[in-house]
Amino acid sequence: MSKKLRPCGCHRKKNGIDDPPVVEIRSAKPDAGEPGKTGTLYVVATPIGNLEDITLRAIRILREVGLVAAEDTRRTRILLDRYAISTPLTSLYDRKEAKKSGFIVAKLLQGRDVAYVSDAGTPGISDPGYLLVKDALFRGICVVPVPGASALIAALSVSGLPMDSFVFLGFLPSKAVRRQHLLASLRQEQRTLIFYESPHRLLASLKDIKAVLGDREVVVSREMTKIHEEFLRGPADRLIEGMEDETVKGEVTLIVAGRTEESPGLPTPNSSPFADNCAGRPEKH
Repeated sequence: MSKKLRPCGCHRKKNGIDDPPVVEIRSAKPDAGEPGKTGTLYVVATPIGNLEDITLRAIRILREVGLVAAEDTRRTRILLDRYAISTPLTSLYDRKEAKKSGFIVAKLLQGRDVAYVSDAGTPGISDPGYLLVKDALFRGICVVPVPGASALIAALSVSGLPMDSFVFLGFLPSKAVRRQHLLASLRQEQRTLIFYESPHRLLASLKDIKAVLGDREVVVSREMTKIHEEFLRGPADRLIEGMEDETVKGEVTLIVAGRTEESPGLPTPNSSPFADNCAGRPEKH
């Protein structure tokens, strides 16, 4: 006899639709918890730069839960203060995730609702969160996503490269040999490639992309949603030429065209390797 899947039961639904998000907000009670009932773990996406890029639901959840676990409590405190959220904070960063997850799960088993947030974007996507979610699910705890900002999706949406199918590979390896080996394994990949990269390795990575994958179209997305937001588009060779004497700062999302029989490239109306169609427009970040 097959075993039926048991729904999470976290959502209150009426006619198959979630209850409206505008509800009475409970004050955070650190020791609150219903006897005999486990709490809910909310995985909450937060802004990747501009603090306005947070959903109404995320603000409500962060106010209602009994505890917010954060990758960096200092950065998360800035966000919570912006929206007058006084929920208690505790840290849960990558080097301590395996050990600290047990503490969070214990709170959940006591009936306390907990929200987990990373420094920016969606937890678990090249950020801590995986071990906590895995442990919570193993213990039968309800885990609920509260979706929002994601750097890779934001960058892809304005890249001008195919978006219907793509491969996200997180951060490129810091060691040149490992980075080149990974890129070599992707030579025949036809889907759009997305990586995260640190600014001080960006030039070296672009040179490896050119050497291993050829002069493909590349989009460098830097400081998205912030005042100095910039999108650099063009063949890898042109971007390398333009960055040779430049100091790149800020978080970078790197998008590379997949393999095609012919690579006509993106139209480049501006001959500058740093062509950015938004340059000079009034800032609205």
